[in-house]
Amino acid sequence: MKTKNEYIEILATQLKEWSAEVDHLTAKAENAAALLKTSYIEELDVLRAKQQAAEEKLKELEESGKYGWLALKDTADQVWDDLRIGLADVAAKLT
Repeated sequence: MKTKNEYIEILATQLKEWSAEVDHLTAKAENAAALLKTSYIEELDVLRAKQQAAEEKLKELEESGKYGWLALKDTADQVWDDLRIGLADVAAKLT
């Protein structure tokens, strides 16, 4: 089992990578045709909300106690899955 610090480091690294990908997808959406652009912007707004939830969960994990982080792990995993899936969906549409 990973330690709290190892787990947080993995999540922080993923979040940084995914944030860069969201920025890249935003740039692609800006270059899309007007009708598609509106749809992409809406999807990216949802994705940014998921990104914000992931950032908040990471902060909760960082602030949790030695054993309290284990109680947060399952919800953190779900937040990460939501962001990962959302990112993959938007990336597939913009590719």
